[in-house]
Amino acid sequence: MGRVRREIWTFCKAQLTAQVATLADFALSFLLAEVAGIYYVVATFLGAVCGGIVNCYMNYRWVFDAVGLRRRNIARKYLLVWCGSIGLNTLGTYALTELSQRHFIIAKAVVAVIVGVLWNYQLQRRFVYKETHVMQSVNKKINRK
Repeated sequence: MGRVRREIWTFCKAQLTAQVATLADFALSFLLAEVAGIYYVVATFLGAVCGGIVNCYMNYRWVFDAVGLRRRNIARKYLLVWCGSIGLNTLGTYALTELSQRHFIIAKAVVAVIVGVLWNYQLQRRFVYKETHVMQSVNKKINRK
C-alpha cells in the first residue's frame, strides 16, 4: 500500500474510532446533563473523559496498530494530548454555548469536530503514535531488500 493510501486509511480508521468515542462522550454528557441534572460543563467534562478512554483503547489496538509498543510510553503521551483535548472541548463548549445561547449539545458537536481533526488526530499521529510510523517505515525498507 502506498504512503498516501496508508495515510488516508489511517485517517479514516481514526475518524471511525473518533465517532464511536464521540457517541460514548455525547451519550454520557446528555444523560448526565438532561437526565441526572448535572451542570452541562461538568457533564461535558465527564463525557470527554469517557470518550477519551474509548478512543485511546481503539486507537492503540486498531488505528495505529501500536500493540507492540510500550503501553506506559503511549499512555503518558496520550494523557498529555487528552488533557489538552478535554480542556479545549470543555472550554470551547462552554464559550460557544454561552455566546450562541443554543443547547450545549450543538456547541459540543461543533467544538468536537474542530478539536478532533485539528488537535486529537494530528497530535496522536505525530506525537503519541509516532513510533508506529517509524516502525512501519523500517519494516517497509527491510521487506524491499
